[in-house]
Amino acid sequence: MILQGKVALVTGGTAGIGQATAIAFAAAGAKVVFSGRREADRETTSAMIRELGTECLYVRSEVSSETEVKALIEKTVATYGRLDFAFNNAGFGTVPKPLHEQSIEDFDSMMATTLRGVFLCMKYEIQQMLTQGAGVIINNSSLSGLIAASPGTGPYTASKHGVMGLTRSAALDYAKQGIRINAINPGYIRGTEIVKPQSLQEMGITLEQFESMVSSSVPMGRMGQPEEIAAMVVFLCSNAASYITGQPFAIDGGLIVS
Repeated sequence: MILQGKVALVTGGTAGIGQATAIAFAAAGAKVVFSGRREADRETTSAMIRELGTECLYVRSEVSSETEVKALIEKTVATYGRLDFAFNNAGFGTVPKPLHEQSIEDFDSMMATTLRGVFLCMKYEIQQMLTQGAGVIINNSSLSGLIAASPGTGPYTASKHGVMGLTRSAALDYAKQGIRINAINPGYIRGTEIVKPQSLQEMGITLEQFESMVSSSVPMGRMGQPEEIAAMVVFLCSNAASYITGQPFAIDGGLIVS
C-alpha cells in the first residue's frame, strides 16, 4: 500500500485513532495534513511523522464550523496542491446515561461535531476532489452505527447512524466521478476518549475492570489498537481497494457477529 506523492488529511489527528492514522499515512509515503483542537499535542504527532521522512502540516480546526472546515481544505490545497485522501475522524464519546437525563446541549454538541462535522468535511473535500477527478474519503462511524443501539448512548448512536447514512448516500452521488467513500466502524479501541481512566471513573469502573469486561464479551478476547484501525483506513485509500465504495467495515474483534 504505497501512497508516495499523495496528500492525506486526518481530522482529530492529535491523539488516538486519528494520530495513529496520520502516522500510518506517513509510513505509506503520503504527505499528511492533520487537524484537531489539542494544539498542545500537535508537536508529538508532527515529530512522529517527520521521523518517517515525510512532510506534515497541522491546522487547528473545529469541524462543526463551516468557516474553519473550508479554511482547512483551502490550506491543504494551498500547501500541497491537492487532496487525495481524507479521514474524517473528529468526534467524541460520552459517558452512558438514560435518554431522559440527556440535555439538549448534550444532543446538540454531539450532532455538531460527529454528524455536522462529517457533512461539512465531505462537502469541501468533495469539491476539491471533483476538480482532480479522483479521491477517497473514509468516515469514522462506530460499531454503534451498525447495531441497533447501545444502552445510554442515544445521541451518540443516532449521530453514528447518521454518519453511515451520509457515507452511503455520498458514495452513490460520486461513484461515477472517481471518488470512493467508505466508513470504518471500530469496536472497543485503546486510546479513545471513552476508555481513558477519567471517563471510566465517571462510569464508576477502573481500566482493569473495563478490560476484563471487554475480554469476556469480544470473541478475540481483547481491545483493539489504534494502529489496527489505521491500517484499514490506509488499505481503503489504496489502489488495493479500488472497487470498494459505500461500505461499512466493522473492526471489532468479532463482537458484531457474536
